[in-house]
Amino acid sequence: MDSKRKWNGKYKERLLKSEESSPNVRLQELSSYLIGGTALDLACGLGGNSMFLANLGYQVKAVDISDVAIEYLQLQSEKKQLTMQPRMADLTDWQSLGLVEESFDLILITYYLDRSIFPLLKTVLKENGYFFMETFYLSPKNEQIVSDQFKLKPNELLEVFGSWKILYYEENELEGRQTIFCRK
Repeated sequence: MDSKRKWNGKYKERLLKSEESSPNVRLQELSSYLIGGTALDLACGLGGNSMFLANLGYQVKAVDISDVAIEYLQLQSEKKQLTMQPRMADLTDWQSLGLVEESFDLILITYYLDRSIFPLLKTVLKENGYFFMETFYLSPKNEQIVSDQFKLKPNELLEVFGSWKILYYEENELEGRQTIFCRK
């Protein structure tokens, strides 16, 4: 099954169950740093993080492969009068996003991993801009049903973004997730 069909199915199921999309808990905890500007939410899903950021005054560009998610987010944006630009795109072809000409005050990615996009993120994040990422990692104590290719290695985000100011970092072995929040 291709990725688009897979995620469309998952999001349709969540919407049928009326499951609200909520923002990432650690992102909420770090909200004192989030003062508005421009934000890029990659693999935004049903937009819990995007809507949270828009409510904090960000102009959010939200990107996902699922047209179901993007249509839902567009409706929520109009209904709640949020400053968001939902856009459907396959992030494995990130060159087609046309982001090279843009810059952002905040970039976030939750539970999506494509290491090849890291150099682009470093380019389009403004100086003193913030980066938040949380996804699965190869934890010795947690066995997620996720392919190892989509899991970070221990300390991987520290190695990739270690030259930036690290404001928050966690490897939660029980949950099998790695989280970083840093400033360029």
